[in-house]
Amino acid sequence: MAGSSLVLSDDSRLSRIDQSLYRLEGGLALVSGVAVFSLMLLAVISVSGRNFFNHPLSGYVDWIEQAMPLIAFMGVAYTQRDGGHIRMDMLVGKLTGRPLYLVELVTTGAMLLLMLLLVWGSWAHFERSFDFSAPMWSRDSSMDISLPLWPAKLLAPVAFAVLSLRLTLQVWAYGRAFLRNEKDPIAVPLIADAATQAAIEAEHVSGHDT
Repeated sequence: MAGSSLVLSDDSRLSRIDQSLYRLEGGLALVSGVAVFSLMLLAVISVSGRNFFNHPLSGYVDWIEQAMPLIAFMGVAYTQRDGGHIRMDMLVGKLTGRPLYLVELVTTGAMLLLMLLLVWGSWAHFERSFDFSAPMWSRDSSMDISLPLWPAKLLAPVAFAVLSLRLTLQVWAYGRAFLRNEKDPIAVPLIADAATQAAIEAEHVSGHDT
């Protein structure tokens, strides 16, 4: 069956892994949304303090810096699973069957390679910041209220690792679809025509997602 994201599922092992990973990705996306909402509350508190008490929230910019990885990275795998990232479908949208699966396999594999490199690089960046022997386990801190920076730096490799798992799963799915020449592959976002996209958006607006 297809959800509003046009990702099909069945009783196969691939689909079960897809659903389990999707729950993790949904949880991370929820954390990202909570971070956005929290920053909005902090902005209200800071502006209110400045206007009414002439005392804005101390360390407001520092907290924004800490929350930015949550906002920027935590929902990226969730969006990748649902096919929500911006992409050029002018050529790919005209392909079907094995040619489509081959193109998707190659591009997804390239993305996976890039993300593995980013996991390695961002983890090294975190390690340069983290130190058990330092105060608050941190070799560096924010400018205003000296928040340790390693928690924010740890979020990048964690989010990139989850995205790498998603891309690995999609490489598996596209590879299987190519070998079997499947008509409706599972665990990957399918390209929707304009009418289907409009119906999906209407479902989101009406709140009747399935």
